[in-house]
Amino acid sequence: MSRLSETFKSGKKILNIYCTAGYPKLDSTLSVMKALQESGTDIIELGMPYSDPLADGETIQKSSSIAIENGMNMHVLFDQLKDMRNEISIPVVLMGYMNPVLQYGFENFCKHAAEVGIDGLILPDLPQHEFEKTYKSILEKYNLDFIFLVTPETSEERIKKLDELSSGFLYAVSSSSTTGGEKDFEAVERYLQKLQTYNLKNPVLVGFGIKDKKTFNDACKYANGAIIGSAYVKIIQHAQTPEVITKSFIQSILN
Repeated sequence: MSRLSETFKSGKKILNIYCTAGYPKLDSTLSVMKALQESGTDIIELGMPYSDPLADGETIQKSSSIAIENGMNMHVLFDQLKDMRNEISIPVVLMGYMNPVLQYGFENFCKHAAEVGIDGLILPDLPQHEFEKTYKSILEKYNLDFIFLVTPETSEERIKKLDELSSGFLYAVSSSSTTGGEKDFEAVERYLQKLQTYNLKNPVLVGFGIKDKKTFNDACKYANGAIIGSAYVKIIQHAQTPEVITKSFIQSILN
């Protein structure tokens, strides 16, 4: 059973935290990940910096720009992660965009991701038909989960198809905007309640606009957990060491 499957088997509400590789400093990646694990995070979503991140709001775009300026790229990332599993035991999912992955070579990327202990991928700009035709078999070869995103505008038929193709979990975007914005949580709750009626095979995690204990709990009422990105990225921007501020932030959500 995969690490992601094991994590959801616990039945608890899952906290997935997004952080950007190489941010706030180039060598911050593992220290941030360790701080998240030690503070009670269940899943780490590690962002691969890219110059044109379509789904990301201003905060995460800025963190990507800083990470790239710091010298982060795919080769540096895999070098930083090569001994990750000596210290990180929780699931780690890489989130990014197709362009840098294709430049690296898709199969080469999957091979190296599997070698360092990555559990799954989120690539929002990978079209469903290309996934099925070209990439699904490569991901399966390297035992990597692939997580699709669905939005309130996604049709029931398409949600069920993307759920069938996904493994690990299904990423329910709370609205069709970018990350980090304010959300109408009554509308989000109606959307999540609708998803519950579809008898999906995957657990559902809610992302975009989750930023504190209240929004995390609201999201968890009708889902298996939630994803926090921009709010965390913002608080570590000027942190000299991530451990103290990470612990304080995570505990403020979980306690």
